[in-house]
Amino acid sequence: MSVPAVLVEGVTVRYGDVLALEDVDLSLATGRVCGLVGMNGSGKSTLFRTVMGLVATERGRVSIGGRTPAQARSAGLVGYVPQHEAVDWDFPLSVRDVVMTGRYGHMGLTRRPRRADREAVEHALEQVELTDLADRQIGRLSGGQKKRVFVARGIAQAARVLLLDEPFAGVDKRSEATITALLRRLAADGTTVLVSTHDLAALPRLVDEAVLLRRTVLAHGSPEVVLRPETLALAFGVDVLDRKAVHS
Repeated sequence: MSVPAVLVEGVTVRYGDVLALEDVDLSLATGRVCGLVGMNGSGKSTLFRTVMGLVATERGRVSIGGRTPAQARSAGLVGYVPQHEAVDWDFPLSVRDVVMTGRYGHMGLTRRPRRADREAVEHALEQVELTDLADRQIGRLSGGQKKRVFVARGIAQAARVLLLDEPFAGVDKRSEATITALLRRLAADGTTVLVSTHDLAALPRLVDEAVLLRRTVLAHGSPEVVLRPETLALAFGVDVLDRKAVHS
């Protein structure tokens, strides 16, 4: 049997007295787009940060392609596009400069771009349709264009697992369509994508499978199964965290 691209086993995370994730189990295969859905505060961002190894777990474990999150990050195997980037939008960095940061793990200590790095950046910019804006200062982009820049950074990194936390929030229709098509192409090329979204109507055309989260995994299966009213009620209705998760 092949090693899962992402494996989360019995993970519980607390922030002080606040239980953020409880006994989460999740397995994602290579080359799939998986949608992560749930209410605000359901633990989606915490799950992303846990998979990245940026949050300590109370119990359970996470592996990425059979490696620990730290090992996967060090090898450049996992890329993360958070919901809000901690960026000084006035800093004089161009779009190309930001995307090039995705190549730092390939450059060594000198961080001097080589031909392969420059080619990877140009390819990533082409993928997100931002080649014509490559020299523009990052703060002068629209919200949707900024999102596409950070997706391009993950592509330039050549990550085999890509995590995107609400990449469609506040973006224009062109950026939404560009990102959707791009994620499908990446999956076809063998990248595993975990993406959170509030746009349930768009879920079937975006993902191969979906996960319904409310501190724990309530359902994991095809988007058609997860979008059933009785399934969505588990997360958006009454408190039923003690019910067995639905799988299909």
